[in-house]
Amino acid sequence: MTICGIEIKGSEAILAVASLGNQALSHVALSTKKIALEDDDEAANVKAFAAQVKAFVQENAITRIAIKKRSKKGEFAGGPTTFKIEGVFQLLDGVEVTLLSPQTINAQNKKHSFELPTTLNKYQHEAYKAACSALVKK
Repeated sequence: MTICGIEIKGSEAILAVASLGNQALSHVALSTKKIALEDDDEAANVKAFAAQVKAFVQENAITRIAIKKRSKKGEFAGGPTTFKIEGVFQLLDGVEVTLLSPQTINAQNKKHSFELPTTLNKYQHEAYKAACSALVKK
């Protein structure tokens, strides 16, 4: 079973795909590591971003997505663009989208100690942990 983990930072969706086979987690290396949303005030840009996301999901046959949740208020609240990005993923047809809190991800990581593969870039670590958390949680 494979799942795409996503961490949304600023105007980018950082992607990492993990798979679970024989009780072992592994990273599925893909050429697309992040998708950016340029100037979200323009409807055309949001539509282009949505098309990129849809193409990525279809090309890689992704049916499950785990997104690391951002806070809605307070000091570490996500910006409005991050919530637009999240909405685009939630609107995908035929894809099960799960939102995971940072606390859940950290708890699962502590329990199962996910090994971070060398095939991952440092900025993909949180997205990969989100994917792994969703895989071991289900």
